[in-house]
Amino acid sequence: MKTERLIVMANQIGDFFESYPDAELAKKSIASHIKNFWAQNMRQQLIRHVLENQGAGLHAKVSEAIREHQGTLA
Repeated sequence: MKTERLIVMANQIGDFFESYPDAELAKKSIASHIKNFWAQNMRQQLIRHVLENQGAGLHAKVSEAIREHQGTLA
């Protein structure tokens, strides 16, 4: 899948969790949703994008969630 499409999808998840008052819970929930509903190759591609491109195009909270929970997503 194209990285651009993954960014759009990840940002939609981030938009949903943006309203959470607890930022840490929001990031954990973003990572959990991606782990539970995305195929492993999609998760790995998104992780690579965050690490290699500093998460360009991703909402900050999504990029932070990927970095902080990388081990559980791979």
